Amino acid sequence: MENRVETLRRARGLSQEEFARALGVSRQTVSAIERGKYNPSLELAFQLAEFFGMSIEEIFVYKKAEKPL
Repeated sequence: MENRVETLRRARGLSQEEFARALGVSRQTVSAIERGKYNPSLELAFQLAEFFGMSIEEIFVYKKAEKPL
């Protein structure tokens, strides 16, 4: 799943540490989400959406893997 978290965070002028504190998670969690290594829980996804004033779908983009024929 792709996301716009890093772009949105940087646009607000926040470091990963500041952003993590605002969300109540670790900086490592923010880093993993931004790199696409960790998909947040539904609760955290809603927190992110509320923080940015956007819908979850505007932040996270689901890309279904294509299966070879």
